[in-house]
Amino acid sequence: MEVLDQTYSAKKEGRQLLVITHLLQLLTYVTGFGGLIAPLVKWATKKDEIQGMDLHGKQIINFQITLIIMALVSIPMILLLGLGILMLIFLCFIGFVMPMVNAIKASNGEDPSAFCTIQFIK
Repeated sequence: MEVLDQTYSAKKEGRQLLVITHLLQLLTYVTGFGGLIAPLVKWATKKDEIQGMDLHGKQIINFQITLIIMALVSIPMILLLGLGILMLIFLCFIGFVMPMVNAIKASNGEDPSAFCTIQFIK
């Protein structure tokens, strides 16, 4: 019985760290760059220890890099009838909602969503 409790406890702790890793992306709204750095450090240090961290970490890094590239593309698009402003609003919304959606999926033991993400790291 003790072995089962330790296994369950390890899985629960792993899921909690996955949720925290997803929510660390929201540091972008506080620091401007923490949404990429903090999850990258957490993924690099825990990817071999926690089941699912490698998949979730890769998805987080891919999502953050995609957001950065799309934001850089949208800046010159501001001159084209304001399309860049709409794109920046969309990116802010997606950058705020998707980490929470993926955190809920991680707490349920599901794979993360790859909505609007370019796969740089596979």
